[in-house]
Amino acid sequence: MKFRQIGLLALGLAALLPALPAQADGPVKPRSTAEEQASFAADRRDILAMAGTFKVRFDMQESTAWRADYTPIDRSISGGNEVVRVIEDTGRRIVLQHLLVVEQGGKTMVIKHWRQDWDYEPARVLVYAGPNEWKWEAVPEAMRRGRWSQTVYQVDDSPRYGSWGQWTSEAGVRRWRSGWTWRPLARRDAVRGPVYDRYLGINRHQPTPTGWIHWQDNTKMGVIDGTLQPVVQEYVLNSYTRFDGYDVKAADAYWAATKGYWAAIRAEWDRIADAKNGIRITEAAQAGTVIASRLLEIADEIQSGKTREADAIALAKKLMDQATRAA
Repeated sequence: MKFRQIGLLALGLAALLPALPAQADGPVKPRSTAEEQASFAADRRDILAMAGTFKVRFDMQESTAWRADYTPIDRSISGGNEVVRVIEDTGRRIVLQHLLVVEQGGKTMVIKHWRQDWDYEPARVLVYAGPNEWKWEAVPEAMRRGRWSQTVYQVDDSPRYGSWGQWTSEAGVRRWRSGWTWRPLARRDAVRGPVYDRYLGINRHQPTPTGWIHWQDNTKMGVIDGTLQPVVQEYVLNSYTRFDGYDVKAADAYWAATKGYWAAIRAEWDRIADAKNGIRITEAAQAGTVIASRLLEIADEIQSGKTREADAIALAKKLMDQATRAA
């Protein structure tokens, strides 16, 4: 339990949310069918290229304060080793699971990390709607063609944030750029109890010669004097460099032992989101949601042989149903 809490360090008022433009980029020139097919193939290659084994560097910097009474915190740089596996690929849908591999006290520990789902020309996206709430947001039909949504999930496979955008090539560099995206606080901020309580940002994913990068431009927002206001700007650059000089087999062994359980958990979150018109669950600073630590512990119990998979799934579903609320 103690290690699990340490591992979660890496995790990374709906009515008050203002309306946002659906897409940050300007108009995109219409493409021919052949161009669409070529672009789709290139998009898939870039998404699938995010799978593999990596050394990761997390570089976070608060910069411009938007309030005179706020002082930006010091820059934070950390890192780790991460295995990213393709756990679903149906052509128009690609799911990537991240697994952290940590050496502690001479032992290798595997921590189920975040997950990213990519869907081509989606009709809707599950988005963050303010503290403790995620809701379905329709993608305008005229804006679906050629676009991909990216939905990011937390360590317990509950949602974190979602948005959509288009892969483009500019100055010889490929990138996917999201629209404006609301996100809950990451653990690094949530445990400090800051004046802000959510982020509004733009995400970019770009392949590099040695791996890929995830770049974020975040405005940290908070409810002050009854209104949602900007507090400080933050820039985040997460760099994934291909590297396998660590115990990759430990990550694959964890996934082999628990993938059936986590598949059931993903399916149950999907069921809840449909049945309850979104997901409403209490957030927790340490783990993302109030049931995240327990769901992770159950997975460990399966791997150790302490709990049968069927019993684990039944218990997890009960916890999830009890912790979530209908609209």
